[in-house]
Amino acid sequence: MILVNGKVASSIEVADRGLQYGDGLFETIAIRDERAILYLSHLKRLEDGCRRLSIPLIARRILDEEIFKLCQGVSRGVLKIVVTRGSGGRGYQPPSQPQPTRILSLHPWPNYPSIFMEYGITLRVCRTSLGYNPCLAGIKHLNRLEQVLARSEWENPMIPEGLMLDSQGHVVEGTMSNLFIVQNGLLETPDLSGCGVAGVMREFILKQAFNSGLKTIVRPLILADLRSAEEIFMCNSLIGIWPVRRVGETQYPLGPLTQHLQHLIQIQLLHSN
Repeated sequence: MILVNGKVASSIEVADRGLQYGDGLFETIAIRDERAILYLSHLKRLEDGCRRLSIPLIARRILDEEIFKLCQGVSRGVLKIVVTRGSGGRGYQPPSQPQPTRILSLHPWPNYPSIFMEYGITLRVCRTSLGYNPCLAGIKHLNRLEQVLARSEWENPMIPEGLMLDSQGHVVEGTMSNLFIVQNGLLETPDLSGCGVAGVMREFILKQAFNSGLKTIVRPLILADLRSAEEIFMCNSLIGIWPVRRVGETQYPLGPLTQHLQHLIQIQLLHSN
């Protein structure tokens, strides 16, 4: 089912700025037993993005009601929320009084092989790089052409993810996930102040690690840091944590800290909002 501004529909206006210019934001949320996992964190990022783009906020009550309607009877699925600036005339200048479009759609749970979580994955390094743009860094805006180009670089289903670097050679994220490495017992993740998406699962892991007494560091990383890492894993709201076993010619163990965090977030997500 798809809801467009609260009504069952399968299309939007041609003049919608989300279609014309990618002028909007989106969230991808795991649904389990009719419940939106980490919903408040997703909502916070969506609202932060709306404020940064000057898109009027959607009332929480409206989103709550529509999510409840979509997710009734759903044991496991994926909810996507898209908010655009709405329709407008030709040209980049935003309308002075935008009327946002909201699109909520429900999708099947992705059928990833269980070995990705249990054993780990192979990563490749993408040729497509991310542009430096602090104005958009962190938010999940609709402009995803860099990720589309990067993901089109390979077709091997047993390589489920690729690393994306910025134009200066810093490792930023995966095409659909965030990166963590373990060095000398420290949990490190790339700084996203210049580009990249500040993932909800990334935030959740940082919080859980801090609460567990693990020291975390957010800093710029390069490929040499990955080659010297003791453990690597990727994360997002749907996959949870995927251990990384190989990047290029470098192999990694299924490390104890990665396994500890996998177990920890599985427990914590049972009680999260």
